[in-house]
Amino acid sequence: MINFIICEDEPILLKKYVNEIDKFMMRYDIDYKCHTFVGYDEKWKECAKKENGFKIYLLDIKTKTGSGLDAARLIREEYDDWVSMIIIITAYNEYKYEALEKRLMLVDFINKLSNFEERLKVALIRCIKNYDNRQKSLKYTYKNNLYNIELRQIVSIEKEPDNKRCIVKTISNTYPIPGTLNTILKKLDNRFIKCYRNLIINLEQIEKYLIKEGEIRLKNGDVINTISRNQKKEIIKYVRGLR
Repeated sequence: MINFIICEDEPILLKKYVNEIDKFMMRYDIDYKCHTFVGYDEKWKECAKKENGFKIYLLDIKTKTGSGLDAARLIREEYDDWVSMIIIITAYNEYKYEALEKRLMLVDFINKLSNFEERLKVALIRCIKNYDNRQKSLKYTYKNNLYNIELRQIVSIEKEPDNKRCIVKTISNTYPIPGTLNTILKKLDNRFIKCYRNLIINLEQIEKYLIKEGEIRLKNGDVINTISRNQKKEIIKYVRGLR
């Protein structure tokens, strides 16, 4: 989940920012929500403090209830949040150097009166790349053991025959996991596909796809010969860099 936290005291511009975000996010299969504020009041601070997923801030630099730069400093220093992405939006270019000097790790400093839509799009692309590159994990409990497996390390997940559990295969180990493949797939991101009824694979772990032979070779040396007809196109698109 991505939470867009937007502060802008001009209602028309606030609505415009939300519309631009909605339009941008249509290309991504990612859950998101826009939280809108007209100033840096207690409600804004409560939202900023919450541990509610990945955050992207759009901060107006000058409102009746505070400064976007002060808000960014609050996020970084007082809330100790150096992960969320912060975009400063303003009509006051003279604050740009002040913003850079404060070392607040800003994604961009955008002039709302000059080519705003294109600049925002570029900034959001950077944010989404950061979101995709996070070391997300598969977390679960099985037989009183806690598991926390990085998604990037998972090669495949296979249903065990005649058993109510599956096996997670990583680059260096294997782990049991309860539940069906469909249940597990909901906990993963879009790098994973169910290539057959008893197997999930990590697309990033594909080394080669031999189309004529219908054979997938994974980076750990495993070879998969059974691929559902529906997933062949997705695999070809990914290997060719089109997905």
